[in-house]
This record gives sequence, C-alpha cells and structure tokens, in this order.
Amino acid sequence: MSQPSVLQGGRTRRGGLRRGTRGRRGVVFLLLGALLTLAFLLTLMAARATGPERSALRPRVQTRLPAPAIRPTYGSVMAPAAEQVHSRQTFHLASGILFDVWTGRILWAHNPGRRLPIASLTKMMTALLVLERARPTDQVLITRQAVHFSGSGVGLLPLGKRVRLLTLLYGLLLPSGNDAAIALAQHVAGSETNFVKLMNARAQQMQLGCTHFASASGLIDRDNYSCTTDLAVLAHSVLEQPLLSRIVGSRFAILPFPIKGGHLFLWNNNPLLIMRYPGTDGVKTGYTNASGPCLVAAARRGHAWLGVVLLHSVNPAGQAIKLFNLGFAKLGAR
Repeated sequence: MSQPSVLQGGRTRRGGLRRGTRGRRGVVFLLLGALLTLAFLLTLMAARATGPERSALRPRVQTRLPAPAIRPTYGSVMAPAAEQVHSRQTFHLASGILFDVWTGRILWAHNPGRRLPIASLTKMMTALLVLERARPTDQVLITRQAVHFSGSGVGLLPLGKRVRLLTLLYGLLLPSGNDAAIALAQHVAGSETNFVKLMNARAQQMQLGCTHFASASGLIDRDNYSCTTDLAVLAHSVLEQPLLSRIVGSRFAILPFPIKGGHLFLWNNNPLLIMRYPGTDGVKTGYTNASGPCLVAAARRGHAWLGVVLLHSVNPAGQAIKLFNLGFAKLGAR
C-alpha cells in the first residue's frame, strides 16, 4: 500500500510539487517568449539599418501621399571641413556630389551646379508626381502610345487592358520602363505633354533652379536636364516616401499582372544592388548617348546615410562605392 502524503498548510506535498512545477514552466515559457520577441526586434532593426534586399511578392499598398517638402538649401551647402571627403584619386565624370541624406550637406563635389542631360533619372520626378496625384490601387489603361515605346521598358504591357498602378511604379523604377512612364503620365494628366507641364511646375515649386523636363521617361535629351544639387533634393524626396523608398530599395519584384501565369518578374538595374554593396537602398540609374551613364544612389551604415549623384561617369558603380567608402570612413561608420 502506498503511504499517504504528508499534509502541509492544508495541501499535500505531492500536490504542492505539481503546482510548483507548473509555475516554473510558466515562467520559462514567458522568458522564452520575451527572448524570441527581442530577437525579432533586433533582426528587424538590423535589416533596416543595412538596407536588405526586399522582395515585393506582396507589396504593401498605401494611400496617396502629400507633396514632398521644399528645401531651398538641401544639397547646396558644404558640410563642415571636418566632415568633408578628400580623395587623391581623380574621378572621371562630368559632375558629381557625395551628400548626407539626413541633412543635405555636401561632403564632396565636382562641378555640382553644371546643367547636364539626366536620362532616366527623370523618372524620380515622374514617380513623385504619380503618387501625389493617383493611388497605388488605381487601374491604369495601357494605350497604343505606351505599347509603342522606345528604349528600355517593361515590354509586356497588354494593349487595351488595365494594369495596377503599383505594378507600373515598379516597372518605372526597377527596369526603368519608358512604357510604364507613358502609361502613368497619361493616367495622371491625360497626355504625356500635360504631365510634363506638371513636372516643370513641380520643379519650380521645389525651387530646383537648374532642372527642366521634356518627357516623363527622360528618353528625350533636348531640354531635359538638371544638376547634381537638384537631383539630391529629388532623391531625398523619393526616399522620404515610404512606398517609393521600398520600391527603389528592392532588388527584384514579383507582381500581379494580366498575362499568362498572372505574375510579372522585374529586376532592379541599380548596379550597387546587383553587386550587393552593403546598405544600398536606392535610387535610380540613367543612360542615353547624350547623358552617358548616370547614377543616383543611397546607402546606410550604422546611423550614417549617404547619397551620391554621378552624371556622365565612366564607371558609376565603382566611383559610387569609392565615394561611399570614403564618406563612411570619414563619419566613423562601419
């Protein structure tokens, strides 16, 4: 026969042990939950700090955003001497700057106010205007003008059908689709000509003194120009918009599309994202015969956030990396 348990305080010792065990297990589970939550938050913070690759399998949709703020001095004031970057190497390009994305102060510059053709860097303004005046959930009609485009493009836009505006924004900014630019311009303003008028009015409102646009895509070089200081303002405006920031920082995207298979696969042509330079989170490339290779790029390292604008560069990716490395080293970011 088993011996009865000894009573202590009205409870058996055996029952007390069971309750104690359950209590300890509860504490353990609470601690494990807290540790898992902390690990998730730390991972999320690290991902945002280093600019990870972001899949757009299911892009988040947001409502229409307000116009970007006007910053008359952004991108036009030199940083304090202690923060400026000096290089013994000669950079072969027509114009360029390295700037602090947070403040707009310039760390390095070469011919910063020179007006030059900017090719598809134009699409930064196109994207900003589209988000100001339309919604990501809009359905955009694909017209004959959009299908019969020149230069780079998405290339699969179905004539006479409607495509979600969000998909076209990805097509505009990742593969630099001229067809997407035309479709979006027509959706917002009725015609590309009317849209270009809005672009130039917006440039004046933002006090972009050396900027003028001739098309929504940048394919037309005549009367389509800007300078590095103005382009820094546009880049900052793009990076401030959560949806556009997400798009330009994506290495690739898989999006709903009205074709066989139901999805469109897009890859970003930003060379720093392709090369996986640490912390890269945008912004836009450009090329025509007149403009030469152009690049607007941004990258984060710790608390530092730097941007470069390079116009008519012989090696935009290599020059951007060298400038970023110099800038981060100067700011003590690792």
